[in-house]
Amino acid sequence: MDLLITGALVVDGTGSPGYHADVAVDTGRIVAIGNDLPAAHRTIDADGLVLSPGFIDMHSHSDLQILVNPDHTAKVSQGVTLEVLGQDGLSFAPIDDPTRAVVRRQIAGWNGEPDDFDFSWSTVAGYLDRLDQGIACNAAYLVPQGTLRLMVVGTSNRPATDDELTRMRQLLADGLLAGAVGMSSGLTYTPGMFASTDELVALCEVLAAYGGYYAPHQRSYGKGALEAYAEMVDVARRSGCALHLTHAVMNFAPNAGRGKDLVALIDEALAAGVDVTTDTYPYLPGATTLSAILPSWTAEGGPDALLARLRDPVQRRRITYELEQVGTDGCHGCVVEWDTIEIGGVRNPALSGAVGHTVAELAQRTGQTPADVFFETLLADDLATSILQHVGHEENVRAIMQHPSHTGGSDGILVGGKPHPRSWGTFPRYLAHYVRELGVLDLADCIHHLTGRPARRLRLPDRGLIRAGYAADLVLFDPETVRDTATFPEPRRQPEGIPYVIVNGDLVIDESQRTSALPGRSVRRTPTAAAPAEPLPAERKPL
Repeated sequence: MDLLITGALVVDGTGSPGYHADVAVDTGRIVAIGNDLPAAHRTIDADGLVLSPGFIDMHSHSDLQILVNPDHTAKVSQGVTLEVLGQDGLSFAPIDDPTRAVVRRQIAGWNGEPDDFDFSWSTVAGYLDRLDQGIACNAAYLVPQGTLRLMVVGTSNRPATDDELTRMRQLLADGLLAGAVGMSSGLTYTPGMFASTDELVALCEVLAAYGGYYAPHQRSYGKGALEAYAEMVDVARRSGCALHLTHAVMNFAPNAGRGKDLVALIDEALAAGVDVTTDTYPYLPGATTLSAILPSWTAEGGPDALLARLRDPVQRRRITYELEQVGTDGCHGCVVEWDTIEIGGVRNPALSGAVGHTVAELAQRTGQTPADVFFETLLADDLATSILQHVGHEENVRAIMQHPSHTGGSDGILVGGKPHPRSWGTFPRYLAHYVRELGVLDLADCIHHLTGRPARRLRLPDRGLIRAGYAADLVLFDPETVRDTATFPEPRRQPEGIPYVIVNGDLVIDESQRTSALPGRSVRRTPTAAAPAEPLPAERKPL
């Protein structure tokens, strides 16, 4: 026997109350749960600790960082044993060389721009094989709809032709057959936002056929949030696919106190037979790239065309008017509030002094207008700047996290001088702030939200619960002391009260210290038995 955990309060991920038992692990699996189990090579005395399934981060942006920095302490120190990559419609598989060049620049604020990085894959299967060379925690993958559109249609704001739609559907089917769990979209990011509802339905029909789910970053989390959520429910209803509403928030001033309206919409969808789940992070600010708040028309033609527009005084005046007077689609239909936009990270070292300051503060310091600070920062940083947006509402966060559809997701960005602390603190913050301090969730229910429920959405038959025969992805934490220590001024701080984390049977956190183990692998979902054994035919079925 490899490992024996004794005396823990086992909270098994089902939502049921905990019970005291010993748990034995061998060759990466849970092999026994009970009392007086046989001796093992290593025994952990877990008296006073909770033993939980490993936490599943349903929304992560570690696509490159999990490979570039395989230590990955930010995630495993929280108890994350599985994260879902490929989010918000922009990632690195499937991909070709021209598309890769655009995507690398567009989401450098999410993933960094690592030097001499070996992009030795072009397919989803190739990316998953790269993960299998050794990572800290397990990873599942969503095929990114924006990347598909960039490969097939390009950067133009126009409908896809029938042939282009057929090609995108085939690429999606190939990714699902390779083991992807679903498809993501970034519908406030170009070029994914250029897809019509009908185009999304046509892609989601492929998800329905193969048993995957749709994870959209929808068209608005601000002025048109409820209408945008309703569109996503309509896509799921028309296509027959499962729907997972990522970072399900109601942000910006127009949505104060409207979390209950989103909950009502979800309840109506569930009652109508639509399979809906959500994820949230337990913080108020959001995070994205500085360029994301631009109006979408500025991005047509790709990054170089965008930079040219930012240098053009006439175009700058037009953009400023739309940002400050009208509200752009990139800023969720809301007029920009420069004092809510804080610089989180830059690629250009000359801009490092801007990190941690809002655009309004930088304007006051330099004597420029906020819009000019905005433009000059984007130009000097080649669009790579990341930001925090302080636009959330606590009552909405609490209302949404209590819903039975809810799971946890960090939406964590690991690069930049001051990234969002959710990258290091999401899961212990749930346990400390919303369970122990506020009682918004009870312990067993919260663990269900973070383990068993997301595993069910991912349709993984052997993860998310403490059961004999299941993968040994496990977390031991002290329910009295567990807490996040990452803050906005100091976002890269390891949480407290999580002394042991186990991935596929190996300790990655041992007595609160990161080990050298890299036991994580890609988690590939086999298409459902009802799915076709071969890729879909070239002819798409009618809508």
